[in-house]
Parts: sequence; C-alpha cells; structure tokens
Amino acid sequence: MADKITRRGFIQLGGAGLLGAGAGLSSRSDAGDLPDSERKALAAMPSNYLRSAPLPKARGPRVVVLGGGWSGLSLARYLKRFHPAFDVVLIDRKSLFISCPLSNLWLADQVDLEFLSHSYLDAANSNGYHFLHASAVGLDRDSRKLYTDQGIVDYHYLVLAPGIDYDYGRIGVDSPEQQFEVQTRYPGGFIDFSEHLRIKRKLHEFAGGTFVLTVPAGNYRCMAAPYERACMAAAIFKKRDIKAKILLLDMNPEIRIKKDGFRKAFSTFYADIIEYVPSTEISGIDLEKKEIVTDFDHYPFDDAVIYPPVRAARLIEQLGLARQESEQKEADIDEFKYHLKGDEHVYVAGDSRPQPFSKSGNTAYTEARYVAEVIAAHAQGKEIPWRSPQTMCFSGVRIDPLEAMSIIAFYRYDKKEKTFAFDRVHKIEQWSARGGQAALAWGEGIYRDLFYTSSSES
Repeated sequence: MADKITRRGFIQLGGAGLLGAGAGLSSRSDAGDLPDSERKALAAMPSNYLRSAPLPKARGPRVVVLGGGWSGLSLARYLKRFHPAFDVVLIDRKSLFISCPLSNLWLADQVDLEFLSHSYLDAANSNGYHFLHASAVGLDRDSRKLYTDQGIVDYHYLVLAPGIDYDYGRIGVDSPEQQFEVQTRYPGGFIDFSEHLRIKRKLHEFAGGTFVLTVPAGNYRCMAAPYERACMAAAIFKKRDIKAKILLLDMNPEIRIKKDGFRKAFSTFYADIIEYVPSTEISGIDLEKKEIVTDFDHYPFDDAVIYPPVRAARLIEQLGLARQESEQKEADIDEFKYHLKGDEHVYVAGDSRPQPFSKSGNTAYTEARYVAEVIAAHAQGKEIPWRSPQTMCFSGVRIDPLEAMSIIAFYRYDKKEKTFAFDRVHKIEQWSARGGQAALAWGEGIYRDLFYTSSSES
C-alpha cells in the first residue's frame, strides 16, 4: 500500500491507531520528527495493517459503518434500502451480536439467550451488505481510509457508531488499576455481554445481605434500565426466598423516567427488598472494605453491580472527533445532519452523538434510519428535513408471568434555548402481562428487520 498518510491523518491515527502507520513513514516528509524509539516501534508493527482489508471490490460508493450495535446494524440495513447502489460494509470487533436491550429480562429467565443472540453474517446476507470482523486502529480523513487490524478499508462515507465507555473517574475511581478491579468485580452490565453473564451469576448465587445497584448521573445508556434491573433482581431474590436487601443508589435527585410506575412497583412488590436512595453523589469505592463512599455516608455491601457514568466511546476522542469541552466527549457533529463539522463524508450516530436523546435501542434504531436517509440523499445531491428519533421503552417489573410498563416519546428542538427536549410523550405506567408481551414482540420485530429481512424487498 503506497498511499501517503497525510500529517493530519497521521496525527488522527494516535494511540493504538499508530499501529496502522508504520509502513507509511517512508512516504512522510516529516518522518524525521519522530523519536527513534517511536520509529522503531512503528517499524515493527504488523505489515498486514497496511494492506487492503479482505473485502470484495466495491461495486458502488462504499459506505463503511463502524460498530455493530443497534445503531450500526440499522444503518447498514437502511443504507442499502434507501440507496441500493451503495456498497455497504459493517465492521465490528465482536463476531456475534447479543442485545443489551431486553437483557434485564434474561437475567430473570424471562427470555433465553438465543432470543438475544444473532449472527452478523445473517444480517449481512439478508440485507445485501458485507460484514468484516475487525477492530479500528486509525483514520485518515484526507485520503478517506479507515485502518483496521484486518487491513485498510477505503470509504466514500464513514459512519461511526461505537457506543459508550464507562467513566469511573466521575465516581472517584481514578487509577487504571482500581478501574480494572471495579469493572471486573462489579461490572456495570451495559457494554460487553460478559458483564451480563457475570451479573446473572451474582444474582442467582447471592447468599443474602446487601446488594448494591447504582444509577449514573448524566445521559447514560437507557434511562429506565437501572430501575428495571432493580425490579428483576428483587424478583429473583424473592423467588429464591433469600434474605436480601437491594440498595439502589441513584446519583440523580429522583427516578429519571416512569417514576410513578417504578415507585409504585418498588412499594407494591418489593417494599421489604428495595431501598431507593436518591441524590447519592458517589465520590469513591473502597474495595477492601466493600463500601460505596459519598461526601456524607458510607454504604457497605456484600455484592454489587456498579453502573458508573458513561461517556462516548474513547475511539471518538482517540480519532480526534470529540467535543473537548463536553464532559462525555461526544462527537463534534452537526446535530441535525449528523456529519462531522467540516466533513460531510464522516458521520456519527448512536450513543456517541451529542444530542441529549435517550441512549436506548429504539432511539438508536429510528435515528439510524434517518441518518441512512440523510447519507443516501447527500449521495444524490439532495437534502431531507430533520426528523426526530422515537424513544420506545418497555420496563419489566414482575416475572412469571412477565409484566411491564412502557413509554413512547419524540423530541423537538427549542430554538430559544438551543437544545432538544421531549415531545409527544405517552406513558403507560400501569404494568400488565399485555405490556410484557408487547416488549417481547417489539424485540422480535426489530430482530427480524435487522437480521432476517430479504434484501430483495422493494
């Protein structure tokens, strides 16, 4: 690969991305600026990083979607639908999709793992795009190249949908060693499914005592999920008939969403199990004493699931695409068209975007459909008006049978305040078995759309 890596692109490779730059040093006029130790390290990097990735030759404008969560899968599927001439490539570092939405129900054995698990190959074959199992290591926007550990992927459009990362520093866990310990021993369960597996074992093997669950501050992945998880955990403890208390420590002043429904569920079914504590500003975690530390109290626990505040995936910052003034380091994009400011060939969608929309599955799904339409229109010299994503969220509160409540909401832009706010909110805070069945039907419908829909549809 003889393509020159521009200085801007080389800088954007940064950190782990430097792995992709070694063979390009000879073509850089400023290569001598690098320290000898860095030059030697780069020269020793695998040469396959600088080869073309093992993909078929593009048969149209290539759109690369990085991140195979709900947002990325929806983008890949609808890019092909809205503009069949696109050659779409979906890239993810995982080889199997396992859904985070609806996973709380799996913790309480209301769905099986097969219900949540789906094949990226099925999705690609059903919808007429390519899937590449790879990790991104760098980006050169000048030459429109994405560097991966499987080689270089050239793009006409690039859409980044890498999701979130945890921000343990915002709860006083600053050192990498402590962060590793907290995430390993008390995983949050909103990024990698290994965390879910660990949490399920914790809940089904807990011998009794105090079990801590936390709710982050800020805009975190799925506002209702921590409260639903408390209900599912309490239902598990109740079914197992063990003497346990769930201490639900909320960093917010009140329940963020469906508060009347959740408060009623806590008091109706789990009054002797769930203790809800709002306005809990966590300032540290004492791993030796097994205590959550705040400015005013210490909360001892026997076991815990610690869901810290979240931020945009670190990849966004590593590639130089983040709003540096933002606490959550979201991408610096046009909030109506989703492209990077100054670059209409790179887009960011899903949980790494800066708009204050819910970081939930249905929000990502409907938002991605709009972004796909925006990109398809751009490729054809057209524009479409902004359209709000839809947040649809089901929350289980009882099991056997599953009973759930729900909310549907849209968003509007307040020109005076220059921000987005909820619009057309419809809440059903009375749980029912019908609501539980609706939650499962919702998931089945979207899985069918993303993984098993024929690309031949009109």
